[in-house]
Amino acid sequence: MIAAFFTWQANKSSKEDSARPEVSEAFSNFRRLYHIVYYLMMAGDWLQGPYVYALYASYGFSKDDIAVLFVAGFGSSMVFGTFVGGLADRFGRKRFCLIYIVCYIASCVTKHFASYSILMTGRILGGVSTSLLFSVFDAWLVYEHNDQKFEKSSLGTIFSWAIFGNSIVAVLAGVLAQWASGLVSLTSVTGTDFYFGGYCTPFDLAICFLLIGGTILSSTWNENYGVKPGVATEPLFSADSMKRALGLIIADERILICGLVQSLFEGAMYSFVFMWTPALEQGSVDPLPFGLIFATFMVSCMAGSSIFTLLMKGSGMTVENLLAWVFPVAALSLGVGFLTAWLPLLYSAFLLFELCVGVYFPAMGTLKSRLVPEEARAAIYNIFRVPLNLIVLFVLLNHLPTHTVFLLCASLLGLAAVLQRRLLFKIAAVRAASPPGDVELEKGIVGSH
Repeated sequence: MIAAFFTWQANKSSKEDSARPEVSEAFSNFRRLYHIVYYLMMAGDWLQGPYVYALYASYGFSKDDIAVLFVAGFGSSMVFGTFVGGLADRFGRKRFCLIYIVCYIASCVTKHFASYSILMTGRILGGVSTSLLFSVFDAWLVYEHNDQKFEKSSLGTIFSWAIFGNSIVAVLAGVLAQWASGLVSLTSVTGTDFYFGGYCTPFDLAICFLLIGGTILSSTWNENYGVKPGVATEPLFSADSMKRALGLIIADERILICGLVQSLFEGAMYSFVFMWTPALEQGSVDPLPFGLIFATFMVSCMAGSSIFTLLMKGSGMTVENLLAWVFPVAALSLGVGFLTAWLPLLYSAFLLFELCVGVYFPAMGTLKSRLVPEEARAAIYNIFRVPLNLIVLFVLLNHLPTHTVFLLCASLLGLAAVLQRRLLFKIAAVRAASPPGDVELEKGIVGSH
């Protein structure tokens, strides 16, 4: 009911905004086209999540073998992410959104083969896809939004509704995947490693959603670049683009801190994704309804995105100040996983953390859009993900006890809270030193709502 209240209030606020004459039909169409494609891309991603481990296990691979496959996925995301963003900035964000679709479809196809080498190839392709999904689409959106000179504050609304809708997509995808996996039993083609039906079916559905989204994207999205075509002269895989991106990060402490807090929060979040199931199982003697629990997590995330919308519209709070509250609350919520295994308290704490996640993503998306220079946006976004992947790999490879992982997560979030306070100080210092009408403030780099 709390989630429904915040959602209703946010929806009411959005309708009032849409009625304002300055909210143009062009912006409404732009927002709609982006969200349709984004939701289809995320549906393709969510359909796969519940059945990756189950499919590998059904092929007879051991827990250790499966762990290596998961490590390969995060490792490839970390390695390839260091340069695919730079390539997208140079050769076109739309083009690399389409490359994401091709790579992810290829990764889905490999799931039909009970061959470890083919599945490993699929995990590597999946890692590349993940790097593109969480960098290139945002980079395309920010450029296009600014290029069409839409109201700066409306970008946060787009991010907020993207997260809200993504939560709904996640729940529906889980239900659809469960239904599809039971249509036909997992069956092998005689004399081959090829399988169909069963746990393969959700991956086939993912391909369908990706193809639909790709068709809409290719026919409706404009191309945009960080580096204008013909300007960049370095070889295809030159380290120059990486050096340029790193140079921009080092030159501006605000960008560096922003990247660090993103890595810390999302590293803790992905670790939580692996550990919430065993944590809740410790506090229960009966089997738990994990599908229902996951759905309630997504509802909390939806409520968080609605809270973000309401705060940005009515409170005058800046995104950087909002994040300064989100990180300590998130740290406390995951710290409960270290202190107790009592199910009611643990479950409530996890719901609070998911609420923080719902606030975090639109807030961080808005903050990055203001701090990160356009010419290397996708490259810098991917660099931000390198420490994130290192954190997840550390958790996966060391087989830490559940309560230890939650202590680590709470510590990472506590550090993020400290760094965010430092970022507030730096932004305030830049704002104080800038005269009225300063170009940087006009661009919204440190501006407020």
